[in-house]
Amino acid sequence: MTDGTAVDSRPTKIMYVAEATAHGGRDGYVTSQDGQIELKVAMPPALGGDGNGTNPEQLFAAGYSACFHNALVLVGRRAGYDLSGSTVAAKVGIGPNKQRGYGLAVALSVSLPVVEREVATKLVAAAHEVCPYSNATRDNIEVTILLG
Repeated sequence: MTDGTAVDSRPTKIMYVAEATAHGGRDGYVTSQDGQIELKVAMPPALGGDGNGTNPEQLFAAGYSACFHNALVLVGRRAGYDLSGSTVAAKVGIGPNKQRGYGLAVALSVSLPVVEREVATKLVAAAHEVCPYSNATRDNIEVTILLG
């Protein structure tokens, strides 16, 4: 919010819980409790690895883009728009932070070819308020939204 008031974005009711386990960190594999995910993970070459597997940043990008797109379709439907043909792509960057650890930055590229730019801008802003990933990352990591 622009007035400096903190917004509590914690859920009031848990409707679903996802469960996954990492084995071996960034050079191992991840599994989901329901068996839908069983992936080899590896450090990307840019971070000194062989890149022979997915990595947490790719998984985060996939989750954020899917979640944001769903929020966008939801707010579009509520506003009376059919957003068929729209897409959301996410880029997740990782690098050192000032606290001697690592941080993330996200860029979301939104394509809404079926609506005018002014409407698209409003729908994207509304989706950013609805999306659980946006709410979780707000004021924690840099999230840039590009409207194409």
